[in-house]
Amino acid sequence: MGADRQPVVACCLERVAYGPTWDLQQKLQNRLIAAKRKQPPERLPHVLLLLEHPPVYTLGKSGDARHMLLDQDAIMRCGAQFHHIDRGGDITFHGPGQVVGYFLLDLDRFYRDLHRFLRALEEVVIRTCAEYNLDATRIAGRTGVWIGPDAIPERKICAFGIRSSRWVTMHGLAFNVNTDLSYFRHIIPCGIQDRGVTSLAHEMGRSCDMVEIRDQLIRHVESVFEAHVTVLEGDAAFRYLEDLTQTRDLRYTVRTHAECGATRA
Repeated sequence: MGADRQPVVACCLERVAYGPTWDLQQKLQNRLIAAKRKQPPERLPHVLLLLEHPPVYTLGKSGDARHMLLDQDAIMRCGAQFHHIDRGGDITFHGPGQVVGYFLLDLDRFYRDLHRFLRALEEVVIRTCAEYNLDATRIAGRTGVWIGPDAIPERKICAFGIRSSRWVTMHGLAFNVNTDLSYFRHIIPCGIQDRGVTSLAHEMGRSCDMVEIRDQLIRHVESVFEAHVTVLEGDAAFRYLEDLTQTRDLRYTVRTHAECGATRA
């Protein structure tokens, strides 16, 4: 590992409940902020969480609630949840078949530039799509990664939303791999009415290997951020996060927490 490469621990958590994972992100962000404020600063590794969620709609702090086209009862009937959260951006959907990446990075150790950070996240996904011969791109003024235009207009394959406190980030990206795109019919995704949504599987005409996609993302995170990534899975990932946040029974909390149909405003 080069001396100038930032250490990142990628914790692969499989499918986990949204609410407890949001709480975990906040704990990790607070831990990294506390570490950098120590004298001398404590040089903790950055953290990347890679996971899936059960069906859930999330609305960013500046989003328009009218872009959620269902009421709470209808959301529950379609087997989903709703959370009004603290990231930037508008409304989006998370669900099975989607690789979600939450980036707990101290940008003081990279660069103090949130726009550059978002462009770097987009680049990670663009390079991953290129591995499958998909020409993914950006659209000026619209955060995200897009496919097209070709025979049809542009459609978003990956959405982004972040929050930063003391230059420590949380939230991140939602990459549609094998996602059931019908869930997006119940929202105006990211508040954009004149463009569609797609997935890697839809564009390729076949199901994709989620672990393979995850590993491609990790490899491109390492390259784009000039980082050294250590990958932890299963029990090892949960033990690391429990030790870092001084939280007990984390695996039980995020994987089996019963919150079906719950909402959080």
